[in-house]
Amino acid sequence: MIDYRSSTELMKAEAWNARYAGKELVWSAGPNRFLVSEVGDLPPGRALDLACGEGRNAIWLAEQGWQVTGVDFADVAIEKARAIAARRGVDVDFRVADLLAFEPPEQSFDLVIVFYLQLVADEVRTVVGRAGRAVAPGGTFLLVGHDSRNLTDGWGGPQDARVLFRPEDVVAALGDLAVERAEPVERPVEDEGAVAIDALVRARR
Repeated sequence: MIDYRSSTELMKAEAWNARYAGKELVWSAGPNRFLVSEVGDLPPGRALDLACGEGRNAIWLAEQGWQVTGVDFADVAIEKARAIAARRGVDVDFRVADLLAFEPPEQSFDLVIVFYLQLVADEVRTVVGRAGRAVAPGGTFLLVGHDSRNLTDGWGGPQDARVLFRPEDVVAALGDLAVERAEPVERPVEDEGAVAIDALVRARR
């Protein structure tokens, strides 16, 4: 297997691999609530899940009939995702790659999702720009991440303002996609009795 990760990303990946190896699941087994609400009514096609982690969103999409490719730089997470997909009887093309180097084929996916990929501004622009170009005609782009406002007005998430963003930061990197929704959204954190603030951007080609 070709390793597309840089030395810097390898160090980051090692930290995430340690986290993924430390427990059965880092994230919940079910899909993100915004994925279900935003794309649940779309006809299945080809989907790309960037920063897929343990695969919960990619696997859910596959269960809805999508042909899914999931990409993440943490090989431990990808191995867990493959095992979970096998147990649930779905086929997902999971790949290990650094998203700062990974270039998906342009206009090839009916749905491209990026969930909670928290990077510094120039790296976000790089990944979002490539993700937007990967959307096929008539296809949908959907991003959800920790909003900058969460640092002061929400709960949890990264505490480094450099890796937080607002919807308008994402829109600026989307190129010629037509933005359908770009706004902060509240996400109840039920175990904590709190609310987190996320940035949500949905666009179409």
